[in-house]
Amino acid sequence: MLTAIVLIDTEPNKIPEVADRVANLQGVSEVYSVTGKADLVAMVRVRSHDDLADAIADGISKVPGVLRTETLIAFRAYSSVDLDQAFALGLDE
Repeated sequence: MLTAIVLIDTEPNKIPEVADRVANLQGVSEVYSVTGKADLVAMVRVRSHDDLADAIADGISKVPGVLRTETLIAFRAYSSVDLDQAFALGLDE
């Protein structure tokens, strides 16, 4: 499982619409409206680098109202929650 944290800058008057569209894209598990450097933060969890390209370059970046993105790729997860197991439910290996 690959995890990417995507910082999204949007047109100011389109934050809720962009968040809704991004949240419904394949591979996007959550979208947060945040304060600070970005308008939105999307969590993308996929199986391959090709899927990352589909979700981010061909998905999030092309949503109307998105001005720019910055993607952070996670190397390791440090958590007491087993995210891989939670997101693998129902997926065939």
